[in-house]
Amino acid sequence: MESQAQVPRWTPSSSPPRSSPASNEGSDVPRWTPTTQSGSPPQNTTRTLRVDGDSNMGSLGSEEEMSLRGENFFPFNTGSVSDIHRSASPAIHSGFEKSLEIDTFGQQKKGEGKLATRIDIGPMAKQNGVFLTWKDLCVTVPAGKNGRRAILQGLTGYAQPGEILAIMGPSGCGKSTLLDSLAGRLGSNTSQVGDILINGGRQRLAFGTSAYVTQDDTLMTTLTVREAVYYSAQLQLPDSMSKSEKRERAEMTIREMGLQDAMNTRIGGWSVKGLSGGQKRRVSICIEILTRPRLLFLDEPTSGLDSAASYHVMDRIVKLAYHDGITVIASIHQPSSEVFELFHNLCLLSSGKTVYFGAASNAKEFFDSNNFPCPPLRNPSDHFLRTINKDFDADVEQGPCGRISTEEAIDILVKSYKSSETSVQVQRRVSEICQQKRGVVEKRGSHASFITQCLVLTRRSFVNMYRDLGYYWLRLAIYIALCLCVGTIFYDIGHSYGSIQARGSMLMFVAAFLTFMAIGGFPSFVEDMKIFGRERLNGHYGVAAFVVGNTFSSIPYLILISLIPGAMAYYLVDLHSGLEHFVFFALTLFVCMMLVESLMMIVASIVPDFLMGIITGAGIQGVMMLCGGFFRLPNDLPEPFWKYPMYYIAFHKYANQGFYKNEFEGLTFPNDQVGGPPTISGVEILRNIWQVEMGHSKWIDLAILFGMVVLYRLMFLGIIKTVEKVKPMIKALLAVPPHNSLQITEAPPPSTFTHTMA
Repeated sequence: MESQAQVPRWTPSSSPPRSSPASNEGSDVPRWTPTTQSGSPPQNTTRTLRVDGDSNMGSLGSEEEMSLRGENFFPFNTGSVSDIHRSASPAIHSGFEKSLEIDTFGQQKKGEGKLATRIDIGPMAKQNGVFLTWKDLCVTVPAGKNGRRAILQGLTGYAQPGEILAIMGPSGCGKSTLLDSLAGRLGSNTSQVGDILINGGRQRLAFGTSAYVTQDDTLMTTLTVREAVYYSAQLQLPDSMSKSEKRERAEMTIREMGLQDAMNTRIGGWSVKGLSGGQKRRVSICIEILTRPRLLFLDEPTSGLDSAASYHVMDRIVKLAYHDGITVIASIHQPSSEVFELFHNLCLLSSGKTVYFGAASNAKEFFDSNNFPCPPLRNPSDHFLRTINKDFDADVEQGPCGRISTEEAIDILVKSYKSSETSVQVQRRVSEICQQKRGVVEKRGSHASFITQCLVLTRRSFVNMYRDLGYYWLRLAIYIALCLCVGTIFYDIGHSYGSIQARGSMLMFVAAFLTFMAIGGFPSFVEDMKIFGRERLNGHYGVAAFVVGNTFSSIPYLILISLIPGAMAYYLVDLHSGLEHFVFFALTLFVCMMLVESLMMIVASIVPDFLMGIITGAGIQGVMMLCGGFFRLPNDLPEPFWKYPMYYIAFHKYANQGFYKNEFEGLTFPNDQVGGPPTISGVEILRNIWQVEMGHSKWIDLAILFGMVVLYRLMFLGIIKTVEKVKPMIKALLAVPPHNSLQITEAPPPSTFTHTMA
């Protein structure tokens, strides 16, 4: 007669005795429930699974040297039903790069309210693992005049190295909000209270210790998969690694995510067809696991993937978690049964409340014990979500008692969990982790140097600008068309007295309206800002490196736009002859366009929406045009505001003065005024007609414009840095934490990246 199977201590109750497949017909016992082999000793049995780093097969051993073949555990095999029932634990799959050891005991020790479990995940997790705990976590958002609305309500839980915590629940239950809370990425309008600790204390996470794969795939659409991952590897991996090693790491990661056939395919966007949504999701994961972070947050990692791809992606993440001791927290919408079996712990949410937190393999038993049994042959995750989803106001079955509303079912489950032994064990485990005080998380290597980051970002941005037609090429075509119009309208303007006004009007158009067209690249820059925001939060590089890379990558295109259309307009109109005069004209046009781009960078840092940004930028430039000294001469501007300070703030003042000096100095024109001299010099025109300041040369005006470019870029950098500092302060003011509420990290220093968890 078969002995009764024993289960690990983290299972609240024992599983039924092993039986033949025939006797199991109609049984609700799920195949993922951990049970020991039939005939194994009931006490002090140790099961160990050890797999080499790159092995695809696992071996299961015990003190009796029992072994099972890995193919029996593979979820997509074609084995018989009896093969599946013979598997010792389908939650353990072949190919796990892990060392897992669980001690099971036939009886609970005296004085203990739970069974003892020991998980050995290797020295990597022991030395540098991240234990994340949260207790009584609440998050609220403004709800108009009615006060605040609760998104998360009193959540408590933990995540451990080498394990995957799955956060599940219906749409709008607070999954992403919980992830954002734990990762320190809540918006400034949210209020958060509760304790969130790393390794039992308050500490700063240095570069490379955490990564966040967001729900939206923010990628550079013009790059191929190989380029996107390799550029990211160059940015994140230390300079001690050679380029060949970084390339090998990038390509290995691509193959791990099953993207080897799409390596040379462009990611694609709204204008160009590229990767599918699921492939983009895998590229996002590739980029964030390059450095093997200690703490990995995944928001809907299986979105857009089919069941097979979802399994393989999550299986690879499980391998990485065990092999490198990574703490993985993933929100997942609706996993397949095979994917669900990969999870170690499950956090089930509904309306911001904890329905269940504990071992994923015991969730079904929890629902069974509350008269919400999972029907045979149904995916347990489907059953959980159907039971706690109140969006459609559908009744659910409660065992033999009939049907009840979803609200009542959720209330029963929430109260049952709060009063259960599982909840007590979670509280106890959180306290144990906090008391152990494992110390500060050690930094895993260093990222690339500032010079390397600038070079890589310059190269990547240059490639993106070259391939994105809307960034500069379309603008070049528009500039050529406009300069042809200007050149033909003012063609061969001559040196008559009437040409004085015509020359001034033509130069004003170049200084104002041609540079105004620089806002056409704002939508593309906003996309760059989104990528910068994601990579900045994950610590790939700093703000200064981004500004340097964006500046130097745009210079060749701006020079091209300044020379070709500028030469067409200059020589068709027949402005002041001489190479020096044309060089100054082209340089001034170049600096003005760079200055407008710098201005739009500031606008993008404040108004991230591209449509609102274009309107804002156009309005700012319109005001500058009005007080630039052409539409209203400088001496006629009202002094309180428009002349002081607006006239001196507007870059059009210096552009117009430089253009005018470059054009009129050295020329003479016939004087048509009655009673005046027969000719009038260019200097007199500048003083009397255009009211130009003649105390300095045109090169000083050009230097002032260049200085404004530097100032605007520094202002952009300062705004980004200030926002990073001010956001935590705003959150602290909005929050009303209890006396013992703690935040995980302090504000990041200005020189280095820190992962903010507060």
